Amino acid sequence: MPNTLNYKSFNLILIFSVILLSACSGEKKVQTKKVTPPLNVNVITVKKEAVPIWKQYTGMTKASSEQDVRARVSGILEKIYFKDGAYVKKGDKLFKIQQDEYIATLNVAKAKKQQDEASLELAIADVNRYKPLVHEGLAPRATLEQYQAKQSGLKAAIAGDEAEITKAKLQLGYTIIKAPISGRTSARHVDVGNLVGQGESTLLTTIVSTNPIYTYFSPSQNDVRLFQKYRNIEKPYAFIEVQGTQKKLRLDGYVDFENNVVDPLTSTVSMRATIDNKDKKVLPGTFVYVNIFINDKYKFLMIPPEVIFSDQLGKFVYIVDKNSKAKRVDIKTGYSSKYYVSVKSGLNDGDKLIISSLVKLKSGRTVKATDKTQTDGINAILKNNNLIPQKK
Repeated sequence: MPNTLNYKSFNLILIFSVILLSACSGEKKVQTKKVTPPLNVNVITVKKEAVPIWKQYTGMTKASSEQDVRARVSGILEKIYFKDGAYVKKGDKLFKIQQDEYIATLNVAKAKKQQDEASLELAIADVNRYKPLVHEGLAPRATLEQYQAKQSGLKAAIAGDEAEITKAKLQLGYTIIKAPISGRTSARHVDVGNLVGQGESTLLTTIVSTNPIYTYFSPSQNDVRLFQKYRNIEKPYAFIEVQGTQKKLRLDGYVDFENNVVDPLTSTVSMRATIDNKDKKVLPGTFVYVNIFINDKYKFLMIPPEVIFSDQLGKFVYIVDKNSKAKRVDIKTGYSSKYYVSVKSGLNDGDKLIISSLVKLKSGRTVKATDKTQTDGINAILKNNNLIPQKK
């Protein structure tokens, strides 16, 4: 009997111990429960306002001028004045062809003229001597007429001599071959000692002018119609961006050509931008992105593209509501570029758009907002990327 009491007492003690431990454990859980602090986020205040609109296309650069340098007279190449790939100025000497033959030809033409001039002096004297004799009937008129004809013939011969001298001087001048334009030379196609100018005119080198440099691109015919309708300056601003460089390279210019036909295979129209390339950083044949200014007179509500999410319901962003909580807002977008996207519906002027800590956001989460409109808003993006054209 006593053993039974001791066993029951032990069980009661064990049960009370378990209850006590459970109570202590529950109390501990309540004590360690933490309250989630507000999430720090940056916001920008959105507003519908006039924003410069740009369109971007892919394009290819091309030299603004390309000139083949050829030998215009034949002879042995005597000297080369430039190094392959060098930049030359218009009028710089490039090649020299042996001149001996051309100097001799010029001297012969000059000597012929001197001879004819001496003969002309004698013919003039004969005419002057025979005129009074014929007048007095002491000499036949036929003789006078022969001397007059000889005088006229010599005058014509001298004119021909002068033409031969001019021709000889030109050919002698062609032995010094100069740069027809300023630009960069290709590798030379001949060496000193080669015979050039025989048969077809020999190609010696090619010069390409890269300042300015042309950039050709092909927008769709629909884009061209919109471009024609909404552009508000005669020569729209343009700039190109070169990919594959460690430092972002941008060169400015303007659109100055639009083709007058549509390519039937692609439904595009060829256009050209003339780009300032004074530092010669871009070569012909470079793949570039061409950004064309359209207009800055129409108002849009623009936001950065990186703050936009998408799911099965569509596109959405997060804003801060009046209770300092993150709120999902479904939006519809319109025009877009890599710098900004226009919002057609969903956002209103004055909304606080969240632009940071986006991966941690969910609707209803309490946030602590810091306004970054001055540094990260659309106007700041435009200024930082030089997207506000400077009116001239």
